[in-house]
Amino acid sequence: MATLALSPTAVAARAQPQRPSILAAVATLAARRFALSVRTPRELVVPLLTPVLFALVIAPALRDAFGLHNGIDYMSFVALATVGLLIPLNTQFAGLSVIVDRLDGAQRELLAAPIPRALLVLGNIVVVCAITALQLTVLIVLASLRGAHFDITAAGMGWFIGAALLFTIGMYGIAEALASRMKRQEEYISATPAVAIVPWFFAGTLFPISVLPGFLDVFAKVLPLTHALAVVRYGFMGARASGLHDIWSGANATTMAALSLAVVALFAILGTALAVRTFSRSAVQ
Repeated sequence: MATLALSPTAVAARAQPQRPSILAAVATLAARRFALSVRTPRELVVPLLTPVLFALVIAPALRDAFGLHNGIDYMSFVALATVGLLIPLNTQFAGLSVIVDRLDGAQRELLAAPIPRALLVLGNIVVVCAITALQLTVLIVLASLRGAHFDITAAGMGWFIGAALLFTIGMYGIAEALASRMKRQEEYISATPAVAIVPWFFAGTLFPISVLPGFLDVFAKVLPLTHALAVVRYGFMGARASGLHDIWSGANATTMAALSLAVVALFAILGTALAVRTFSRSAVQ
């Protein structure tokens, strides 16, 4: 009876299960996170409540009070400012779900899977970006129906999407890092106002940063949110309403927008790196 001899290399190859590709792993992890998010509507609805309140109630009231300021529709100005409130709140809620998954979910089993731990973070980022895109669409549509006027072009849409996407990635990196460092939900929630709300008031949301006192003006220019909102407004309202000149004091709006977008891109890279590093370290503790 004939026998088939296998080389040691072939035996080792048979013994080791094939690892999934990076894209397949990220897609699977993202699908899992999305399923969990759909099951908890809190992550979809709650972050929208405050920005929608600003866009539909507060922004029109401010427009009626101030009207046009230097030729700028104040309602549209404030409506876009709510983008800078929605994204931090949404990412913070997503970070909270990471803690719940660690304490009561399947995170331990996922850590034992034959995939790099960084892919768990990347899978979460994909879902957060998708949910944020849906929420921003709802926000812009509602603001437009309420009376905001946006000059939406293909190029402007590109600036808007780029700034919103990169800022979402950076903010989720911060949220994931906090979720990895903090053991309980209560501790994490107590940090939310400082991370998601306080910077909003200094980032040129309700008024230009040029009216801030000197030291706060410098602080505002350091905030990634200031740059993200400036690019968002540049995309949908033009250079005059963007606030880019208050940041860079330049003459070319496109150049200043590119510089601010680069700042937000750096924030996204650093935030993601921090999230991966912190998550990987906490996973072995």
